[in-house]
Amino acid sequence: MRHDLIYVLYKYKSSFASDNEPLGAIEGHEVHITLNIDRQYPQVLRRPPYPASPRAREALEKHIQESIQLGVLRKLGYNEEVEVTTPVSIARIQETLTQLSKAQYIPSMDALKGFHQNFFMNKTKKLLRIITHCGIYEYLRMPFGIKNASYHYQRMINTIFPTELSEQWLIIYIYNIIICSNSWCLHLERLARVLHKFAEVNMKISLKKCNFGFEELKALGHIVSGLSLSIDKNKVAAVLLKPIPQNKKEMMSFLGFAIYYRQHLKDFAILAKSLYRICDQQIVFENRQERIKAYEKLRKALTEAPLLLIPDWNIHFKLYIDACGDGLGEALHQVDIIDEKPTEGPVFYISRQIKQTEARDSASQMECLCLVWELEKFHYYLDGCFFGVITDCNSVKSVLNMKTPNRHMLRWQIAIQEFRGNMTIAHKAGNINKNADGLRRWALANSPDNPFDVPLEAEPQIPIEGINITDIGTELFKEVRESYKQDKNCHIFTSFLDKDCKDKSLLNLLDEVWKNCYSEGIFHFFDGINYHKTKNSCLMKFCSRFLVNTIFHGCHDIIYSGHLSEERKLEKVKNCAWWPSW
Repeated sequence: MRHDLIYVLYKYKSSFASDNEPLGAIEGHEVHITLNIDRQYPQVLRRPPYPASPRAREALEKHIQESIQLGVLRKLGYNEEVEVTTPVSIARIQETLTQLSKAQYIPSMDALKGFHQNFFMNKTKKLLRIITHCGIYEYLRMPFGIKNASYHYQRMINTIFPTELSEQWLIIYIYNIIICSNSWCLHLERLARVLHKFAEVNMKISLKKCNFGFEELKALGHIVSGLSLSIDKNKVAAVLLKPIPQNKKEMMSFLGFAIYYRQHLKDFAILAKSLYRICDQQIVFENRQERIKAYEKLRKALTEAPLLLIPDWNIHFKLYIDACGDGLGEALHQVDIIDEKPTEGPVFYISRQIKQTEARDSASQMECLCLVWELEKFHYYLDGCFFGVITDCNSVKSVLNMKTPNRHMLRWQIAIQEFRGNMTIAHKAGNINKNADGLRRWALANSPDNPFDVPLEAEPQIPIEGINITDIGTELFKEVRESYKQDKNCHIFTSFLDKDCKDKSLLNLLDEVWKNCYSEGIFHFFDGINYHKTKNSCLMKFCSRFLVNTIFHGCHDIIYSGHLSEERKLEKVKNCAWWPSW
């Protein structure tokens, strides 16, 4: 087998980069850029190059010289990006990886400096000029970073391999090339076929990044094989070492990473619900305890994500559905032979939050909504296949046979009709329906040498986001403590927050506004003083009109207060005090 593989690789050695030919020159696929402006272009650029440190200049000069030697750059001109978008469909990653079903050999290759292997047409070269402290240069080949680089490259690939891509045994995502084969002979045949076409168009492959004859490999952030799909743990390790996000940008970056692997996470929408809420532009970002717990829970779920099976359309699917007040969740399963034993495992997880109008529906209606939504989302997997729906709501079984449905049910009946001949619905009580409620995970074992063996149980420390200092006399604190004893609501709050009172029935004596404040957990007790947490600050709580007058006097009338205007005085008071009518 090894000799056969070496023979194929040697026969098409011209497809691989070498010292004499370090970069390919693809023929017949020159790139042309169309601008979205009518005026003459380019204009004369008179601005100087961007300032750079000596270290940056040295690195830039080295990169420029390497690009000139490879024929990527030539010294000349300027650039201004005014390019028309050229849409070309790029395959979805999840659908791409499902093509690996039952593949026994999965070789992978990587195009050497992929975009640089495309030439520009002569009338396009003048549009991509750059200015540096070394002079003016002009790109001869397509650089990384221009607006339509990936579209031009993908269009070229679709033109070179139309038959192979349509047969779905060749996967090319930008410059990642994967070949699927069920036997060794077929593996050699398809590899030779691909390398032959690379040699015809003079496209070079990086031999250092090639993997031949493997049954499992890393691709697009996953570890893939013909049977299963799992998260590349090296990608997740960096997330575990990062501190808790301190602003919306960092939180959105974390959620963007997590959503890439959402098909591995059961109830992802519910786990991330509170984290998405604080990314809203109308909400002030603050790391409350419940949000820190949600962040830790989602981060831990990434490390314990189960192994997903590659779907086999010749085997029946199982669709586990579950709906609750927080969202809709579903697990698509199959039974496959692993280690000569039939094993049921997940193929895909999907979930979403419910809308406000949907939250008013009954439990049976929400369960039917969950079924209809998930049939729509999994049409790619379930179309033309036999599958069973397992639910913990018995009324879902009668949704197709309802004689007098309301308008929602009627619309859902019509949506389900397409699958009626291939679908069966079974009821399974929630306490034994482990797939829908607390599905068992195929957690990958960690070891002390594994970077994922990081303890997550320790309570994270919340960093201080800001400090506001106000000069208040010590006598005022004594007066505040004494005033709490004279106010019913303050006295109850002080008792509960100080953990001296165990009689929960006293909470019923609170006014409605104070009950809501207590349930929201926005009050804190420290050194005998109640503090009201609002946005990013903690304010001392007053309950006496005399104390309110005192704080106004301290922030306005006394000498060192500055005798501020009314607006600035109110702003200063807001930073140190709060009372119910404030």
